[in-house]
Amino acid sequence: MERFAAYVESQRSRFLAELADIVRIPSVAAQNRGIDEAATFVEQRLRRLGAETRILQADGGNPMVYATIGNGSRILLIYDHYDVQPPEPLELWQSPPFALTERDGKLYGRGVADNKGNLMLRIQAIEAWLATEGELPIRIIFAVEGEEEVSSRTLPAVCREYADLLRADGCLWETGGVDINERPVVTCGAKGIQYVELVARGAGYDLHSSYATFVPNPAWRLTWALNTLKGPDGRVRIPGFYDRVRPPSAADLAALTTIPTNDEELLADFGLDAFLDGLRGLDRLRRHLFEPTCTICGLVSGYTGEGSKTVLPNEARAKIDFRLVPDMEPAEVLHRLRQHLDAEGFADIEIIDLGGEHPARGPLDAAIVQAALASAREVYGSEPILYPTMAGTGPVYPLCTALGTPVAGGAGCGYHGTRVHSPNENIRLADYWRAINWMGSLIRHFAG
Repeated sequence: MERFAAYVESQRSRFLAELADIVRIPSVAAQNRGIDEAATFVEQRLRRLGAETRILQADGGNPMVYATIGNGSRILLIYDHYDVQPPEPLELWQSPPFALTERDGKLYGRGVADNKGNLMLRIQAIEAWLATEGELPIRIIFAVEGEEEVSSRTLPAVCREYADLLRADGCLWETGGVDINERPVVTCGAKGIQYVELVARGAGYDLHSSYATFVPNPAWRLTWALNTLKGPDGRVRIPGFYDRVRPPSAADLAALTTIPTNDEELLADFGLDAFLDGLRGLDRLRRHLFEPTCTICGLVSGYTGEGSKTVLPNEARAKIDFRLVPDMEPAEVLHRLRQHLDAEGFADIEIIDLGGEHPARGPLDAAIVQAALASAREVYGSEPILYPTMAGTGPVYPLCTALGTPVAGGAGCGYHGTRVHSPNENIRLADYWRAINWMGSLIRHFAG
């Protein structure tokens, strides 16, 4: 595809300017900022590509940009999202989060890795195909949502209402890139999630800490409740929590043995001497990909500023996520959590439901998976790594599994140091250009 690559090379300045334009939009779903502006930008760019577009939306939800282009017999659904994580803490950014900044061969900006870089390079790859190869050999559907970073709250309703518009022969997921050893990665699913906030309350207002002799302390109350959720052995203590866990298939386990463990590289990168419970190698990978979790994501109560303040807080809060594997149900986990806290004597602790998503795991031999692998080999000149699932979460279930569409994550510009969800989120310029070529090659292989 020499003409394809030459076209991309000739358009580099314009393509980067487009990426800077979308990064400039502060489309933070959690703060309800920039959503309509970002959706309009995406829709207008897809129209310039020649796609037919419309907005799909559920009551109270952010708009999904839906677009179709091409007339081939095989249908490829491309899922991306235009919303991003909050940029805070701002003081840790080395450049403004919503101003795409180039330093040392990298592009910095909130959302450049997750997911605006992949979104734009896929659109630009289709432009390059049309300009050099002619008509698309497949029909491509874009589904670009604006709630991914807040658990895709209304996406299931959109998928149910517009199922006939979204069904496809394969779905290219938002993720993609290379691993810590620079080998391209293809993924075939995602863990689910149930996110909650636990709230313990005491007096009507903060008190002098001397009152701790007879006034309940919600910080202790919450600590004791949290202590019932997980034991020192790492097992979640909620009764029935593991009942629905589907063990990995023989194909899943076979794929696991092909994944580099990279124990020493990860330990060095994370600044650790050892992993939890001393896990290493395949044992660590198996737990990472195929087992659920219960994680305290944040704790706050009382005074946490500089110096001392003798205070008895009137409230304590903890944010917790449960990462789920097939066939666990988010609503059931939420129900079991309530039952567990009540049974342990913590009926007074409030549970705030902050959203859930079903887990999903697709077939490893699907046409979209094989196209992603073949195109990765062609572009990168090395054997790609096939992951049966991601350890992270995304709405694979409502958009793919529930509609019978196989999924593959690939043709993206990610790498191990992207700092996704953190300050100084970034991609490498070289990865961006190479991923455009990966996308172009994937179109050809999927059509085959």
